[in-house]
Amino acid sequence: MGEFWPVADVLAHLAGRWRVDRTVRDLTSGAEGRFEGATLFRPMDGGGLLHEESGTFTWQGVPRPAERTLRFLPGPRPGTADVRFSDGRPFHDLDLTSGHHVADHPCSADLYRGEFTVQDTDHWRTAWRVRGPAKDLLLTTDYAREH
Repeated sequence: MGEFWPVADVLAHLAGRWRVDRTVRDLTSGAEGRFEGATLFRPMDGGGLLHEESGTFTWQGVPRPAERTLRFLPGPRPGTADVRFSDGRPFHDLDLTSGHHVADHPCSADLYRGEFTVQDTDHWRTAWRVRGPAKDLLLTTDYAREH
């Protein structure tokens, strides 16, 4: 990938609707899955954005509806975000002022390491590597802004 695209204010940048295309690879078994859908980042009362994702996840040929909700709250520094699960538990920080960010999220015995890259005003990507005693996964998500 070439240069990163700096984002002065991550919340302002993410607001709106995005097409989502995610691949999930089990690096141990070689199994692959895919999620296709959309994410809406909409304003929350009190500040921040509610991230509502919905679509279809296909794993080993079986499609199922899938959805998740996250909260993107204003971060500790201007232009950054504090990402939380829907129940308020901490997930990770997000600072795209350089167009690139790496975040860790420990979950029980597993470690989630996310790499966030912004390609331009309408495209960004996340790549989560999940490692643990029973997991070795790579989840890559491409977002394209809907106009």
